[in-house]
Amino acid sequence: MIEQDWLWGLAGGLLIGTAAALYLLVNGRIMGASGIIGGLVDGSGRATAAERIALLAGLIGLPFLGAMAMGPVDTNITENPAVIIAAGLLVGVGTRLANGCTSGHGVCGISRFSLRGIVATVFYLLAGGLVMVTFRHLLGVI
Repeated sequence: MIEQDWLWGLAGGLLIGTAAALYLLVNGRIMGASGIIGGLVDGSGRATAAERIALLAGLIGLPFLGAMAMGPVDTNITENPAVIIAAGLLVGVGTRLANGCTSGHGVCGISRFSLRGIVATVFYLLAGGLVMVTFRHLLGVI
């Protein structure tokens, strides 16, 4: 039997791309999750808080609904909570340093041929590969 796990990634990518396109069409703004969350946290997005909360509720809630409808999916994520917390914090710091996240730079920036988005995405991918090689293959943590 051929592995079908790649279909989950394809489906997720299609959903994120569609959400980004709809967000841009409806609101006239780029859908970067870090900017949406950042606007709620620092108060700069008070005027658009309802749409920001709705988008975040969908980003968080739909995977749970999908898991309930189709059963759990094996994510191969580590069960070590320290690694998960460290990863989340590092992603947050990297997002602030890069002035955006993969949904902003990778999905929206590349589709608009933004040099900044393309360069940021290349560095995201390189950093992710380096971290995996270091922590999984050299240190054996993940």
